[in-house]
Amino acid sequence: MRVLVVLPTYNEAATIEEVLRRVRQAWPEGRVLVVDDGSPDGTADLAEKVGDGIGGIDVMRRDQRRGLGDAYRAGFAWGMHEGADALVEMDSDLSHDPAALPSLVAALVDHDLVIGSRYVPGGSIPNWRLHRRLLSRFGNVYSSVMLGVPVRDMTSGFRIYRVELLREMEIETVRADGYGFQIEMTYRAAQVDARIAEVPISFVDREMGKSKMSGGIVVEALLLVTRWGLSRLVTRVRARTGRQVEPA
Repeated sequence: MRVLVVLPTYNEAATIEEVLRRVRQAWPEGRVLVVDDGSPDGTADLAEKVGDGIGGIDVMRRDQRRGLGDAYRAGFAWGMHEGADALVEMDSDLSHDPAALPSLVAALVDHDLVIGSRYVPGGSIPNWRLHRRLLSRFGNVYSSVMLGVPVRDMTSGFRIYRVELLREMEIETVRADGYGFQIEMTYRAAQVDARIAEVPISFVDREMGKSKMSGGIVVEALLLVTRWGLSRLVTRVRARTGRQVEPA
């Protein structure tokens, strides 16, 4: 199976070299695409330098910061054009341990989407503060219930898709960003009856660099979930009653 790991980056000079070397160590036969949004700290240059040394690394340079969802759409389109069979989402700040890659790829044998999950037995979120744990759990439970998707970690950013599923999902039409992007991708996968598996991972806080997530991104994701959930409810009511029902 031809696997491409897509790494979106913006100012990740502090971690990009270690991430790339650890990905190569964990999955020697895989390729890596760094999608850099014009990092002023030289992330793209460092990635190319590492690639010259260990091979199998490509760098997509973009002129400005366009968001996580847009970076993944661009990276996935490149990978599909290059003939990849499966595409990996992974953070470039060492929050995701590249050593977990083989277990995700192995689970893809019988599934279309494999999610590295913090909330299945064996998964963990070490050193998180209580309020962050509660917010994350609430967001994932709320998303799962509102959208009717039996996935415990809807917002996980460590996952792998079969290319056939991405085509069926019409990945190019996904517009959400941040946590909303992960939720929408999971929701769309469920809507086309994808075989989804969750594999336990440990998610750790970044030790270097600055987090790109903000309160605004969290609020945006919850609003999107509410909108999609209400739309889903209206569709179900219409199907059952045959009547035109509009949301309040």
